[in-house]
Amino acid sequence: MSVAAIVHLLGEDAVLGDLDEVPDPRHNYVMLRNLRKKDGKQLSYVADGATAFLYAWNRISFIELMGEIPGTVRNEVAKPAATSVLGFFREDDR
Repeated sequence: MSVAAIVHLLGEDAVLGDLDEVPDPRHNYVMLRNLRKKDGKQLSYVADGATAFLYAWNRISFIELMGEIPGTVRNEVAKPAATSVLGFFREDDR
C-alpha cells in the first residue's frame, strides 16, 4: 500500500508523489513513485517512462504524509519502554 506524500525540496517547489513505505531516516535517499506537481499536473523535467525517483535527504526540507500511514495506529499514545531512571536515585526523607 502506498502513501501519498508532499515532499518539500530545498529551493524548489514541493512535489507530490507516492511512497511505498514511510521513509527510513537511516537511508541516504527517499524513493517516490508517480511524481507530479501538487495540483496533479505532470512535471516538465521528468522523462517519459521514468517510474521511480530518488531524492537525497539533504535536498529535502520536510515531508507531509497524507492519509493513513501503514504500521501506525491513529491517536495511539506512546508508552514508556521501562521504569524511569530518576526513581532509583530518590533520597528518602529521614
